[in-house]
Amino acid sequence: MTRTLMFFSAGLAVAGNSAHAEFVSDSKVTLEARNLYFSRDFRQPGGSLASGQSKAEEWGQGFILRANSGYTEGVVGFGLDTIAMAGFKLDSSPDRSGTALFPTGSDGASQDEYSKLGLTLKAKVSNSTLKVGSLLFRNQMLLSPDGRLLPQMFKGSMIEVSEIENLSLQAARITETMASQSGHWTRLTGNRVGGEGDDYTFYGGDYKVLPDTSIGLHYGSLDGVFRQYVANASSLVNLSPSDSFKTDVRLAKSEEDGNFRALDNTSVGVMGTYKSGIHSFGLGLQKMMGDDPYPYVAGTDPYLVNFIQISDFANINERSWQVRYDLDFAGLGIPGLGLMARYVKGSDVKLSSGSTGTEWERNTDIFYVFQSGVLKNLSVRWRNATVRSSFGNDLDENRLIVQYAFSVL
Repeated sequence: MTRTLMFFSAGLAVAGNSAHAEFVSDSKVTLEARNLYFSRDFRQPGGSLASGQSKAEEWGQGFILRANSGYTEGVVGFGLDTIAMAGFKLDSSPDRSGTALFPTGSDGASQDEYSKLGLTLKAKVSNSTLKVGSLLFRNQMLLSPDGRLLPQMFKGSMIEVSEIENLSLQAARITETMASQSGHWTRLTGNRVGGEGDDYTFYGGDYKVLPDTSIGLHYGSLDGVFRQYVANASSLVNLSPSDSFKTDVRLAKSEEDGNFRALDNTSVGVMGTYKSGIHSFGLGLQKMMGDDPYPYVAGTDPYLVNFIQISDFANINERSWQVRYDLDFAGLGIPGLGLMARYVKGSDVKLSSGSTGTEWERNTDIFYVFQSGVLKNLSVRWRNATVRSSFGNDLDENRLIVQYAFSVL
């Protein structure tokens, strides 16, 4: 625990130093406390196909301190962002580890605590920003997962340019990653297709054609493993003051990079959502084509319409459909309360045995955010999932997440 407290204190110290710099007026420091209980019950005989465990169940407490400075004055403004994180084990045992909440030792047991510290130097000219250091992403090419105790981080550099109205350009080079349940930097690898690369680079742009319509085109490459071209379009049409229809289209073409084994995947995904008052109804369709599954950087979330709580439905030749329902209880007099339920069914999966497989997943997500009083901004969320597969794990999963974030500065 001493190491964790040292890292966490270092983050606080950097935040304090930033607060006394010239750019304090635009600085922001927040602290988030996240308590997470995770339970995954493997239903098939023999337990998990990977470990043989019948259950993975752990409970932990995480803290995330973010200190983002403003920029110094001048043609080129400089700043510093800091993120310090610490995770503590509250309950676990060797026969229930493997939830990806904590690092595990050589004996398979989860460690009692771990920590992360990330520093990011930034510079800004006009409406263009350069960041170098620790980075978190939520874009078409890299999506840092945040469904465990602490988020995943990357090390590298990124530039964002917004000099032309309605056009946003991005480019990045990533050299290492720190997984959600780790406190150490590691090399980048390919998920589903294997392979290890020295770096991952991506660039592209998004253009807002109309106020509620945008298109994007992006390219990414895990050096020596795979390269990927991604096109996307989204549009929101207001049908009446209370009714709207939103479409989300995603296309991707993936192939090998360098001397890596032959790789071929094309994915198509479409999601349509009709919103009427407090109700939303969604329908999604996704199709994999080619001789390989959809590749992406290991540990990240794939940019797919049918990637949900556990499954990505991105196996070889797989086609899948999704139905989703959302309810906002604010219209019923309970602001802060929400419900989401969805079901995804996948079929025609090409298996190594030569046969075909099927799978399905059902999710329920209920959350409440306190709106006033001493508990204001405290959120409580219950996530439930059921997965059944003819070729993978059958499992039932529950996550209970309690979060509270407040501003320090």
